Amino acid sequence: MKQNYDEYHYTVKEILKYGVQGIMLWAAADYLFYQSWPLMLAAVPFAAVFLRWKKKQFIRERKKTLNYQFRDALNGLSAAVQAGYSAENAVSACTRDLERLYPGDADIVREFRYIESRRKVSVPVEELFLSLGERTRIEDIENFAAVFSTAKRTGGDMDKVIQTSARMLGDKIEVKKEIEATLAAKKAEQMIMSLMPAGIILYLQLTSPGFLEVLYGNLFGICAMSVCLGVYVLSYWMGRRIVDIQV
Repeated sequence: MKQNYDEYHYTVKEILKYGVQGIMLWAAADYLFYQSWPLMLAAVPFAAVFLRWKKKQFIRERKKTLNYQFRDALNGLSAAVQAGYSAENAVSACTRDLERLYPGDADIVREFRYIESRRKVSVPVEELFLSLGERTRIEDIENFAAVFSTAKRTGGDMDKVIQTSARMLGDKIEVKKEIEATLAAKKAEQMIMSLMPAGIILYLQLTSPGFLEVLYGNLFGICAMSVCLGVYVLSYWMGRRIVDIQV
């Protein structure tokens, strides 16, 4: 079956898990910044927003994983073509290789099984790769599909096309992994820095509860804490954007 990679469907267990996480996050923010029971009524709408944010995160991670897996698929296609297979038969050989590398429910395995099944009913391979690029909206897959389709129509050197695409994609992914490894420590530092303001407020509440009483239960305190919360959220968002480098 065709997969739409811009969609993610939660299981009931995931809805409960991340819904509770969203409610707990809202409860923590309410306790630190407002200490108002009426505001807890907004926990459920916030949990819905949190679920949508997590869904976008899952979609992004799924596409990232598929992009890495596609590099192995191209290497398999390149090896099969060098061994003398046609582009169509290389897909079948590559599918067998991917089944040994990944679990049966891996996206790349399911996609190549789908391509192989459609090829058996005379659907052109180039159309299937173009469809994969359109459904995933992953730049590397879209580029390969476009080059592959053009070479197939014009009678180009498929061996060279696949080898060049595999090498370029492999180099690009290696750069991505190097950047991720370099930024791993910075991301950890950013997370610690993001937690420090909340930790300071919690520390003051536990050790000197009367020190912050003036900021709770009155209009001035609500406005002041709302500004602090807004700056805190904006700082967290900017920090994540800074360490999130796209290649």
